[in-house]
Amino acid sequence: MVTIAPMVREVTHLAREIEDALRAAGTPDRAAHEKRYLKSDLEFLGASVWEIRRAVKSAVERDSLDHDRLVALIRELWQERMHERRMAAVAALELHEGELGVADMPLIEDLLRDSRTWALVDGLAGDVAGSIALRDPAGAGPILDRWAADPDFWVRRAALLAELKPLQSGAAFDRFARHADAMLDEREFFIRKAIGWVLRETGKRRAPEVLAWLAPRTGRASGVTMREAIRSLPAPEAERLMAAYKAGTPAV
Repeated sequence: MVTIAPMVREVTHLAREIEDALRAAGTPDRAAHEKRYLKSDLEFLGASVWEIRRAVKSAVERDSLDHDRLVALIRELWQERMHERRMAAVAALELHEGELGVADMPLIEDLLRDSRTWALVDGLAGDVAGSIALRDPAGAGPILDRWAADPDFWVRRAALLAELKPLQSGAAFDRFARHADAMLDEREFFIRKAIGWVLRETGKRRAPEVLAWLAPRTGRASGVTMREAIRSLPAPEAERLMAAYKAGTPAV
């Protein structure tokens, strides 16, 4: 068993090593651009996503992090108000998602609530929470139900995106359908986009289910939802759905 003090020192050193690598990779121009693009009040170093993942992979694979060290590193990286450190935390979770279970969903939820941007939320939701939901649908299901009704739209978006991996692996369509239907009339862009995104990706293998769900709802769905959702559908069906959407009526 690793005692707390040595673990803290270890992850603090590891987080600093990752940050040093990101500082070396970053550029002021990229930092300024990313800060403007994401409309964020965090500090930016200007490292690319690829450079962040490379720095994290190099550090954590060398140290062979177990679950407790991984969680400690995530908390250490996240506590600084620096975009790249927080992106590094998400990357570390993605690389080691197999270490995580339903008991870690409160941690993921805390990070989601503090993210305030798709750049952090989407990896936490689609890759990390989604992997947990894939492995333990019964355990994750009630949590995703609660997220889907949360006042914070980023948490609601996470509930939608966390369904994608299970759906791609053949999970029942019902839970996503229920959540998406409850959010379909929302005006928040990031909710509308997430519904369409999941429908698009699911439609690549399960087009009949997407068609059956979307057709009665074309009079309610937003333009961004429709444009995303039909991308993977057969052209005649996509055209029929869009014509119904433009007419403001169900495609049935």
